[in-house]
Amino acid sequence: MSDSVEAARETSAPAAKESGELTGTNDDSVPESSALTAPAKKLVKKKKRRPARPQVDPETFKGGEIPVQTGTVFNIWYNKWSGGDREDKYISKAHAAGRCNIAKDSGYTKADKITGSYFCLFFARGLCPRGAECEYLHRLPTVHDLFNPNVDCFGRDKFSDYRDDMGGVGSFMRQNHTLYVGRIHVSDDIEEVVARHFAEWGQVERIRVLNSRGVGFVTYTNEANAQFAKEAMAHQSLDHNEILNVRWATQDPNPVAQARDKRRVEEQAAAAIRAALPAEFVAELEGTDRGAAKKRRIEGSFGLQGYEAPEEIWYARGENAVNPAGRIEAGQEQMLLEGVLEPQRQQKEEEKQTGIFSSSAMQALKELREGGGARITTQKEETPSAGLGLDYGSDSD
Repeated sequence: MSDSVEAARETSAPAAKESGELTGTNDDSVPESSALTAPAKKLVKKKKRRPARPQVDPETFKGGEIPVQTGTVFNIWYNKWSGGDREDKYISKAHAAGRCNIAKDSGYTKADKITGSYFCLFFARGLCPRGAECEYLHRLPTVHDLFNPNVDCFGRDKFSDYRDDMGGVGSFMRQNHTLYVGRIHVSDDIEEVVARHFAEWGQVERIRVLNSRGVGFVTYTNEANAQFAKEAMAHQSLDHNEILNVRWATQDPNPVAQARDKRRVEEQAAAAIRAALPAEFVAELEGTDRGAAKKRRIEGSFGLQGYEAPEEIWYARGENAVNPAGRIEAGQEQMLLEGVLEPQRQQKEEEKQTGIFSSSAMQALKELREGGGARITTQKEETPSAGLGLDYGSDSD
């Protein structure tokens, strides 16, 4: 008996191995007892998100080192000199110490477990030595990452006005999606080079390059991506050995550009309103629900011939809404009627038991009778005024 079983196992082993190669399994994952009775099952492997890797060696990283003096006062908060450290073409001639590689450096950190975490500034600059132990996010911003308008995606406070050189964190008075990129090496394919390098940091809406001046303007769809790209591409190089000057772009005086910015703000507001309203209201407003217009035409008259309720009345919601659909939700009409009729029914029962007076009135009369000296008055008593006997009972006197 055992010899026949062994022979069957030897003959079925190549078939099981062949089926395992086709389905993505191996011999070790299939038990010997089930090899003869059941076909090999396909194993579904869940792809695990990799941890963020350290971008620099923690032992050699010198994050707190004071840079070369370029001003008169050193700011320990921003780790820079003030009073002469404006980053213009005569001072900023040093390449950035590192560069972020999104494809290799991105990964999960401790910040992924905390909602509302900010992004790592050192990660954007390619200089974070902590990797998965970092308390900030190591990935690109998305449209789902929402922050307070007073701070940027790195958690730094914004100011009311921009700096004179349009550098720094930015202003909370304006949503700026556009970066100014200077010192670009002029070549025939300059626009393609700028688009390829800056598209790495998020979805680009528009790129404009001035070939003769070596200047470009890059507009991102999301403001957080523009903030990330500004730090990631500061003092970096494209395909040549240039040192980029990345700043916030000033407001374009072109009426077409201003209309485009206004349209973007309106689209964002419309998207927020669309997400807040119920689906049936959005379908009615956008015209996708064919029966909504007919329903409004019939029910919007409220029984008045020739009358059609305006939008602010038809779409009003709340306790005082004229439209019954907005005042009484589905399934709550019966509960509302019961809440109105129940007190009336209780009052009628009390009148039957106590006569024409309710129980509360009878209790008040009983207390007055037991009090002895209490008296009931129906008019307000006049209080005699002191002095000359003048009575200022009202302002008309």
